[in-house]
Amino acid sequence: MRKTFSYKLYRSKRNKRLHRQIGGGGAIHNHCIALHRRYYRLYKKSLSLYALQAHLAKSKKLPKYAWWKQLGAQAIQNIAARIDQGYQAFFANVKARKAGKISRRVGPPSFRKVRNAKSFTLSQTGWKLLDGNRLKIGSTIYKYAKSREIDGTIKTVTIKRDPLGDLYVYFSCILDDQPPIDRVMTGKSAGFDFGLTTYLTGSDRNEYHAPQPLKHHLKALAKANRQLASKKRGSHNLKQALRNLARVHKRVANQRQAFHWELAYTLCAQYDCIALETLHLSGMKALWGRKVSDLGFATFVGRLHYVASKTGTVVQHIGTWFPSTKLCSACGCIHQAITLRDRVWTCPDCGITHQRDHNAAVNIFREGASSHGGHLVSQASACMDG
Repeated sequence: MRKTFSYKLYRSKRNKRLHRQIGGGGAIHNHCIALHRRYYRLYKKSLSLYALQAHLAKSKKLPKYAWWKQLGAQAIQNIAARIDQGYQAFFANVKARKAGKISRRVGPPSFRKVRNAKSFTLSQTGWKLLDGNRLKIGSTIYKYAKSREIDGTIKTVTIKRDPLGDLYVYFSCILDDQPPIDRVMTGKSAGFDFGLTTYLTGSDRNEYHAPQPLKHHLKALAKANRQLASKKRGSHNLKQALRNLARVHKRVANQRQAFHWELAYTLCAQYDCIALETLHLSGMKALWGRKVSDLGFATFVGRLHYVASKTGTVVQHIGTWFPSTKLCSACGCIHQAITLRDRVWTCPDCGITHQRDHNAAVNIFREGASSHGGHLVSQASACMDG
């Protein structure tokens, strides 16, 4: 099992060395891309990873590229390996598209602006974890905000820079398979329907609402963008305006992330089994665009699965095209005439009136529970509209 621990580095003048190393990694990336393209023009074939790594090792010995040594040998080799992975993914995509298996297009690795470089990675050497909250990279010791202990065996150490210029250290660790957290089982199960007005509607009538941080920061984003547009290119004020814009985006992302984690832990503490619908996100984004991205359904589901794996909660998914909304939870009739505007509807067969989201949640719960263990769930056992 692999797990990553993230910590923020304390601000210090010595952090300039890390910023220079990240920028140097961007320059080496562009050098490797140029080599790949030149090699293909000359020989009409791809440059192998081992040939590229050997070339980089020899180039470091030349006076022209002596400054590469500040980044570390393993960080340079990692850059070459990532570029090779990008080319392998590109070639696999071309082969799959020619065979008619997929239509999505993946491009080859390309040049990037050095100032937009974000990280570099070290594996076995070039770093040392010291006592307390100290980390030695090269010959320099840095301090980080140690909010929790690091578990497992550290395989790689990555230094990342965000748009605000803050630095973070990521420890990628290998952990033994750990049993779920021992907790008291609640005996509760529920199905949940995702929505744009109510984030989650449960079959037990519990509702959860999302904060929609992007919606509430639109004015601040508009103001930051106006300030950015008025600044002179290349000036210090332009850099400051870029940081102000990035600060608003970071606040939005942090608020969304906090909501997702809090809701995931709440659900896993309350339920032993959770049934969810499988959303067709591309279709939803075509209709509602920004709001769907603001709610972050897919990201939440991923975080819910992570928390569920720790707590022992079972998360079930029903099929994308299961008619949870149009299916009457009382008699099983499918009402095809329902539109997106119909929040409340009456079944034409049994005459029971349903609230749209709760009816869908009941159907999701019943379908998920029936598929889990192969036992049918009776209509009386599900929370139906009365």
